[in-house]
Amino acid sequence: MLILAIESSCDDTAAAVLRDNTTLLANVISSQFDVHAQYGGIVPELASRCHIEAIWPVVNEALVSAGITLDDIDLITATQGPGLVGSLLVGFTFAKAMALVNNIPCTGVDHMAGHLLAIGLEDRVPDFPYTALVVSGGTTSIFSVTDNTTFTLQGRTRDDAAGEAFDKVAKLLDLGYPGGPVVSQRAEKGDPAAFAFPRAWLDKESLDFSFSGLKTSVVNQVNRFRQKNELVPVEDICASFQQAVIEVLVVKTLLSAKKSQHTRVVAGGGVAANDALRQHLSEQCRQQGLECFLPSHVFCTDNAAMIGLAGYYQFQSGHTVSPDADAYSRSPLN
Repeated sequence: MLILAIESSCDDTAAAVLRDNTTLLANVISSQFDVHAQYGGIVPELASRCHIEAIWPVVNEALVSAGITLDDIDLITATQGPGLVGSLLVGFTFAKAMALVNNIPCTGVDHMAGHLLAIGLEDRVPDFPYTALVVSGGTTSIFSVTDNTTFTLQGRTRDDAAGEAFDKVAKLLDLGYPGGPVVSQRAEKGDPAAFAFPRAWLDKESLDFSFSGLKTSVVNQVNRFRQKNELVPVEDICASFQQAVIEVLVVKTLLSAKKSQHTRVVAGGGVAANDALRQHLSEQCRQQGLECFLPSHVFCTDNAAMIGLAGYYQFQSGHTVSPDADAYSRSPLN
């Protein structure tokens, strides 16, 4: 089975071609970084307009790269939600229209499911069940993954997502957009123990997250320096902030694995590309006798390959979408 997958949940237009659930033939991603950088964040209306311009060239490039035509495709799958509705509608509507015109079955994929299964694109794949941390600009959640279509929420953020907190700290420090990578880069030169930023553990056994207090603490610390006309130690601020985020993410993920009696831990989402998080999670898993599985960086950030994989399993379980199916902004999984 040849699968054409489309992803347009935020500001990247992506298309991929897979053969069944085993072989990735093409993976194309078109970024809108230059469009949104001048605004310091994503402008939804601009994002959807850029998707309209990019969607067919990106899909065509994926087909050409895979050495096939649309006539060869057996299944079309696209992100149905969550995300920016305007952006989602471009990719999802495009996918449904192509499927309808060419009489090809179509599946709608939850973006979260894509991240939960993205590790399946790697050579080293975990057996089920496993505990999965999905951490990005839009969500921070922990799931118990029983099989390719069964995901049980264990904990989630009560306010800001971790990636959102990274972006806000970057904006506070005038580091530019996107914030996550640049904060991580500056953190490499800083002291993670320079500032005792708070860790929101919530209830003793809670698997939920909260990053609003941490963000406020960083704002207050930076303002103290600025009010005194003192130089803000950007590297130390970034390192201490990042360490506070990572510590909470890892501790709660491993606590969830322990509660579920899982021996395998997976991470996904854009923040899972953070090297400091990857290193700390791997080390803690090793110390506790757990196997750690981390997708390649390209499969952590938004991509259509993971949507194709999740769509394949949706189709195999008998789920397709009708032409009048709508996109959604909030995930029912979360």
